[in-house]
Amino acid sequence: MEAIIPLILMFAIFWFLLIRPQQKRQKQIRNMHAALEKGDKIITIGGLHGTIDSLDEDTIVIIVNDNRKLTFDRTSVREVVNPD
Repeated sequence: MEAIIPLILMFAIFWFLLIRPQQKRQKQIRNMHAALEKGDKIITIGGLHGTIDSLDEDTIVIIVNDNRKLTFDRTSVREVVNPD
């Protein structure tokens, strides 16, 4: 019984320091991807800045320099940078 207590304690520490924060971050990213709208200014995972022109369930079309349109997977969006 005494040998189990340190293992449980180590698992609890591991859970609160590593697993739980990662799950919270993944939930935030899913919510951000679900809330994307036309006109949002975004940055992709590759560092490309643009504005969403259109979107559907899996893809987005963004406008970049000189009104060029590029198509990306919705999951390639790293962050939305709309001025608040």
